[in-house]
Amino acid sequence: MSDTYVLIHGAWHTGAELEAVADVIRKAGHTVHCPTLAGNHPGDSRSKTTLDDAIASAVDFLDKQDLKDVRLVGHSYGGMVISGVAQRVPERLRRLVYVNAFVPLDGQCLNDMVPPHYLGLFDMLAAANDGAVMLPFEIWREAFINDADLALAKSAYDKLNPHPYKTFTDKIALAKPLAELPIGKSYLNCQQDVALPHGLPWHPRLSERLGLFRLIECPGSHETWFTNPARLAQAVIEAGRD
Repeated sequence: MSDTYVLIHGAWHTGAELEAVADVIRKAGHTVHCPTLAGNHPGDSRSKTTLDDAIASAVDFLDKQDLKDVRLVGHSYGGMVISGVAQRVPERLRRLVYVNAFVPLDGQCLNDMVPPHYLGLFDMLAAANDGAVMLPFEIWREAFINDADLALAKSAYDKLNPHPYKTFTDKIALAKPLAELPIGKSYLNCQQDVALPHGLPWHPRLSERLGLFRLIECPGSHETWFTNPARLAQAVIEAGRD
């Protein structure tokens, strides 16, 4: 049976960086889309793009493609986006899949869920770059792609783009807690992900906010999209099935 997946990228990415995983899922017989959110296209304003703009761009993509029974997969910051999409067009969705992704409560912003040392760094970077944030390579390499060799880490980093900081500081409005939505939910946890420290973890700290959910785990860092796309694709299919 062919299922429909829409992969929503995280901060600093576009849909193109998810294509290696998408191709493996397609070879398994499924339909996969990898849109780029508002704020991450080359000409988008990093100083003005809001979280609502990003959510609206994902909703618009689903509407224009007239997609239904969608397995909506959000990575990292993409968890904020799919949480907002689920409030607006639940009728288009079959399952939400959070891949080491933020799971907000009503009125929270992404920055409410990260450790304090990130906040000072993000504030400084945004102030110096007209509202855009881009992690220094040294931090991204150790915390986000720790399972890559140096050459792969550098080539992957070169594909990233500055991210609109307002999407980190804008608070999300959820009419219903995610746990109350009548949509299937999964959390995919890459076990060597230290983008959030294991003392302040993705799972179970954030995943348990989904209420009843399917847990899928696989080896890998926050950027398993680059380091082991075949294994991550297998885990996404496990998370999205039925």
